[in-house]
Amino acid sequence: MKRIALYPGTFDPVTLGHLDVAYRAAEIFDKVIISVAIDSTKRPMFSVEDRVEMIEGAVKGHRNLVVERFEGLLVEYAKKKKATAIVRGLRAVSDFEFEFQMALMNRKLADKIATVFLMPHEKYTYLNSTIVREISRLGGDVSEFVPPNVRKAMALKRKGNR
Repeated sequence: MKRIALYPGTFDPVTLGHLDVAYRAAEIFDKVIISVAIDSTKRPMFSVEDRVEMIEGAVKGHRNLVVERFEGLLVEYAKKKKATAIVRGLRAVSDFEFEFQMALMNRKLADKIATVFLMPHEKYTYLNSTIVREISRLGGDVSEFVPPNVRKAMALKRKGNR
């Protein structure tokens, strides 16, 4: 039986910290589905199609990482994909409380699906998409925070070409 995990998020944009967690998960699971959420409560910088495309470009060549979009309740999507785990990244203690509550709720809704918390490399613990978007918006260099294809997409977006 294949061990399938979901790594959900909005990934707006995907950062090197996100990718670090995905690569760590890929070492543990047979297949990791990077699940790009369509969240109607957020106003993303990039469309879901753009986010999927950027992540696909960033993980190209990693055989057990796939990228899909999803909408709705995560545990229902996980059941549909026959996932045994949901991967969540923890950067700091401040992430833990929210993630712990979500993990408990997901367990209540689908007790056969485990939540696995992974920490990114310490060089990414300060990194999040909101900060990266703001740096880019203000014309700063994001090349240390995102893969090259994402940096290019952000530059085009800032110039109004995407």
